[in-house]
Amino acid sequence: MQKLPISLYSKAQVRELDKMAIHNCGISGIELMSRAGHEVFQCLKNKWPAVKSIAVFCGAGNNAGDGYIVAKLAMDAGLNVSVYSLAGLENIKGDALVAYQNYVEAQGVVIPFQSKESVDADVIVDALLGIGLDRPVTGLYALAIQTINQSLAKVIAVDNPSGLNADTGTVMGFAVKADCTVSFIGLKKGLFTGNAANYCGEVNYASLAVPETIFQLISPSASRVVKKSLPIRDRCSHKGDYGHVLIVGGDFGYSGAVKMAGEAALRVGAGLVSIATRKEHAGLLNMKRPELMCHGVEVVEKLLALIAKASVIVIGPGLGQSAWAKELFVATIKAQKPLIIDADALNLLAQAPLTNVNWILTPHPGEAARLLNCSTVDIQQDRFASVSALQNKYKGIVILKGSGTLIASENECAVSTTGNPGMASGGMGDVLTGIIAGFVAQGLTLKEAAQQGVYGHGQAADLAAKKGERGLLASDLMPYLRQVVN
Repeated sequence: MQKLPISLYSKAQVRELDKMAIHNCGISGIELMSRAGHEVFQCLKNKWPAVKSIAVFCGAGNNAGDGYIVAKLAMDAGLNVSVYSLAGLENIKGDALVAYQNYVEAQGVVIPFQSKESVDADVIVDALLGIGLDRPVTGLYALAIQTINQSLAKVIAVDNPSGLNADTGTVMGFAVKADCTVSFIGLKKGLFTGNAANYCGEVNYASLAVPETIFQLISPSASRVVKKSLPIRDRCSHKGDYGHVLIVGGDFGYSGAVKMAGEAALRVGAGLVSIATRKEHAGLLNMKRPELMCHGVEVVEKLLALIAKASVIVIGPGLGQSAWAKELFVATIKAQKPLIIDADALNLLAQAPLTNVNWILTPHPGEAARLLNCSTVDIQQDRFASVSALQNKYKGIVILKGSGTLIASENECAVSTTGNPGMASGGMGDVLTGIIAGFVAQGLTLKEAAQQGVYGHGQAADLAAKKGERGLLASDLMPYLRQVVN
């Protein structure tokens, strides 16, 4: 699989990069289009070398121009080519018109798309709509997308799956479900979060030989998280060198949450882990994991003694919203130590918002909606905007969980691409919180711990899912966490 760039861009930034390549570097628009078409055709051949026939769906813009170039290349290579157009010739202009004319002059045939079109091809090339889409897909374009999605053919998307918002990863009414997407010049940030995983397939990248100096003129809109190795341990180190995690939570009926968070912190290398929980749970939690130091805490005074010994504090796993939970929450957030706020602690925070530069918040979309006093649909409509709004309101580091988890700090937004659908089960968030706490305990900054925690969590889940995604349990990640951090 291709190693992708770290930098991600908005569609406005990609348009600007495109313009600068043309005006600053003297690369003509038709030359960029030609390079794009060649990259798509080469990717198509590499991925499906036995392909004998392709169907190219073209709209009216530059995306369609790329499609006509792919069609001509396929025809020149002896493939059976069908081109379906959704735009009248009068609507095709500029470089796209040149590409269209070159294809037609080479005896290429263009078929006006009909609503009940039957497509017979090994591979479909989606060149319908580019990144400029700003309204829901309707009419003939919606029917074309449905035709593509109902086909048994493999699908390769040109630059961006038609109908998928390149900035947010949301579906604009209808979107092409591609097996592969070839993204040009700048990787679009919307290809890595929201609904994108259902529509992009394998993401490939082509710079189109745009000089690196052009990219230095625009700061990326976001970045992909990449794995970083933890420091090699000193041979004479001891448990006190790797921090003391305190986890507060585990109300009646929810003791498993703190146990999983605690074990995850240990598995990624925390020196010590203490758990402050209901006294009824304290004697049971460490029966299968005796390394956890479990304390029955019913009064704030006892919690304060544990806080004094901790180097990082987690509150929220299994906490609930009882009077007991609220008392522990109020005492914990006053601590002058790094904090990780998760689960019901986030819901308590939503009721009385505060700011703190020394904490990490870990909401899923539902919790994020409560924190911003909006709906989950609002959160998912633009996850990048949502995580930035959360960080602006609450400060510190904010992790917006979900497919393409986002991590926002004051001046940066990162997206992690590890993980799989098997993680849609109870307890996964508790494991993530424990991982992050374990990293903070070992000296990583809050931003580093958040980014590497999310990445490592997904990586461990991907390893565990090799035995199958369905039925994957949060506790199944534990042995793989040790593998990931080593």
